[in-house]
Amino acid sequence: MGNTPLAWAAGNGYEGVVRILLGRDDIDPNKPDNAGRTPLWWAASNGYQGVVEMLLGRDDVDPNMADRYGETPLWWAACIGYGGVVKTLLGRDDVDPDKPDRSGRTPLSGAAKEGQEGIVKLLLEQDDVDPDKPDECGGTPLWWAAYNGHEGVVTLLLGRDNINPDRPNKYRQTPLWWAASNGHEGVVKLLLGRDGVNPDIRDEEGRTPFSCAAENGHAGVMALLQPPTSAPHSTA
Repeated sequence: MGNTPLAWAAGNGYEGVVRILLGRDDIDPNKPDNAGRTPLWWAASNGYQGVVEMLLGRDDVDPNMADRYGETPLWWAACIGYGGVVKTLLGRDDVDPDKPDRSGRTPLSGAAKEGQEGIVKLLLEQDDVDPDKPDECGGTPLWWAAYNGHEGVVTLLLGRDNINPDRPNKYRQTPLWWAASNGHEGVVKLLLGRDGVNPDIRDEEGRTPFSCAAENGHAGVMALLQPPTSAPHSTA
């Protein structure tokens, strides 16, 4: 795997061992393994904040160094939900908080996909984070949150003025389309309450949110999407 002793110690949170190894002149604290993962990457992805802080205290550690999949220490910490590590990394001027992986997903997109509300809040506070940035398939942070039914994250993102709540992916499937298809009633309600959301938008195959909800048996979602019928006129 190409892991160094420092990488093993960092990835398991052994602060004492990390301190000893960093005290040597013949240790490269930024040396990646065969997958491109540095000791900092391992410490961050496992939530070891103390080790992260030690490694960031070195001038020769690159906090933005990504693995072969383009996933940085911040990307992984954000996706898994290690708030302390995320705060530590965001406190650095040399950390790019919006750096995407090879699929185009940013730390915000990954956190939104996994329902990490606290991390989403932290990232939305960063001026250089684009809250509506699509990945290579066209999925935005809101799209992923809606897809997985994370109501809290959807609420946070819909509270932003610079979000397009109806932005489709490359298959013309919007956040509402997928929330309806997957039966996420709470998310459907939130999206329908936002201006600019088309409840009848069709994907590239002509399917609407209503038809997808019907196909998958989501009666509650169908009731939300069904336009109200006019009451019959009284003949009395």
